[in-house]
Amino acid sequence: MTTNAILNPKEATEMARSKQSRDEDNQSLYWQAVLARDASQDGRFVFAVSSTGVYCRPSCAARRPRRENVTFFGKPDQAEHAGYRACLRCRPKAAGGNGPTETVRAMCRYIEQHLDEPLTLARLGSEFHQSPFHLQRTFKSVLGITPRAYADSCRMNQLKGNLRAGHSVTRSMYDAGYSSSSRLYERTASQLGMTPDKYRRGAIAAPIRYTFADSPLGRMLIAATDKGICAIQFANSDGELEQGLRHEFPFANRRRDDHAMQAWKTDLLRQMRGQRLNAALPLDIQATAFQRRVWSQLQSIPFGATRSYAAVAKAIGQPTATRAVARACATNPVAVAIPCHRVVRKSGDMGGYRWGIDRKKALLELESSRTV
Repeated sequence: MTTNAILNPKEATEMARSKQSRDEDNQSLYWQAVLARDASQDGRFVFAVSSTGVYCRPSCAARRPRRENVTFFGKPDQAEHAGYRACLRCRPKAAGGNGPTETVRAMCRYIEQHLDEPLTLARLGSEFHQSPFHLQRTFKSVLGITPRAYADSCRMNQLKGNLRAGHSVTRSMYDAGYSSSSRLYERTASQLGMTPDKYRRGAIAAPIRYTFADSPLGRMLIAATDKGICAIQFANSDGELEQGLRHEFPFANRRRDDHAMQAWKTDLLRQMRGQRLNAALPLDIQATAFQRRVWSQLQSIPFGATRSYAAVAKAIGQPTATRAVARACATNPVAVAIPCHRVVRKSGDMGGYRWGIDRKKALLELESSRTV
């Protein structure tokens, strides 16, 4: 049975006034969110500016418009139906509605395209309509590193790729955005661990010894310079392992030396079988400051235990840098010695692993059984 309720004029007027009051309250809250660039409101509404014909998400970094020029819409489609176009800076239609992440992604693309130019915080701030302080804080909260560190990392990756391809140091230097040879050597001494020319020639001046071992995860390669272990890898065959080492140092003076590597091999196999790893085990690896913080934290995770990527990010003081932590785990060159396999997703899923999910799962099961 259906009943049609008929309101008298007084009730209808009160309901209309109540609705108008709620709308005004919402409009006030929306405007406060826009003034505060409140990213938590992204996805709940968009605001359109009549003077520009553009609509944005609440956290948009653009300069705030006048209140009288602003109209609020619940969805982007409603704003477009009213004749407005999406902001190209904050991309209000982007999936997930994560304004800061989208903005930082746009900054990364801009940095990558201008590596051969001076990239100051003032210039980035002008380009993205943010104060230098706010820009750096936002960038670091998302990636865990500063824009300058990101630019340095991009230049270094490009330099290494060019050198491995056999390009001259001079050509590689300018292609990667370094303005002078003195600046190049200043920046690369600590990150390459050697001069660019030596890296180009595959570290021929720094012989690399290596050995193989049967491990619970299959064949394992351990390689070292005179300073310490530089690579620990897993594969199905010795040929695959040698190819991986040759890829990083294509012209290196690589020499198999089972006797000299015996002690380190014993220590690593002992670690995998449930005994404590030798704390004095020397490592010769290059890393950014952020990678070192992550890797140091990983080494503090107890044998048989796991941590989530988010927990590691929080532990190093960068709670929003979960993705950056995952990247640092993926670039770990010394498996087991730096136990990146002990980092899993918050849901309990395995997440990624450079040497394959099956090996990660097997290694965690092995440690868990030894702990019990």
